Amino acid sequence: MGRKSTVCSLPPEVQRHIEQRLAEGRLTLDALIAELQALFPHDAKTGGLPSRSAVHRYGQKLEQRLAAIRASTEAARIIGQQYGDKGDDRGAALIAMIQSELFESVMALSQAADGDMSPEDRVQLLATAGKNIGTLARAGVAHKEFQARAEAAARKALLQEQSDKLNALQAKGGVTPETQAAIRQALGIA
Repeated sequence: MGRKSTVCSLPPEVQRHIEQRLAEGRLTLDALIAELQALFPHDAKTGGLPSRSAVHRYGQKLEQRLAAIRASTEAARIIGQQYGDKGDDRGAALIAMIQSELFESVMALSQAADGDMSPEDRVQLLATAGKNIGTLARAGVAHKEFQARAEAAARKALLQEQSDKLNALQAKGGVTPETQAAIRQALGIA
């Protein structure tokens, strides 16, 4: 990793303007630089504007972040549509997305140049990431246990409801004991 982007050192209003224009994607880099020069002329407050290549590099990183957010949002939307969040499927998707983001962060940290941070700082960041990954893993296990309990309870309630209905039919004389036994066996009702 190199030094901090010159875009990050700009005043917040200039940074926001650049991010907004890059997210819109309607301007070329040359047009964006020209617009920046017109709106934020060089003075002591801004400390100068970034180069075309700095804006391009910043735009690539911004696009990666926006693509990840769009993908996560789309995944959550699809899960919500398909499952109506029965059994908390969106919670599972959220845990998976966070795990993915943590994995990417650890990979970026491992690829960072050794001079970017001290060994103590690297160890601290890895320890924090490890702790968070452990917490997510426990949340994933708890989520799966919750889903299993919810499915078992729903199955038990359904079987009880079906059993009660069969008993009511037999009491009315609408079903013979042999037919009722065959239905119970087919449905797995005890």
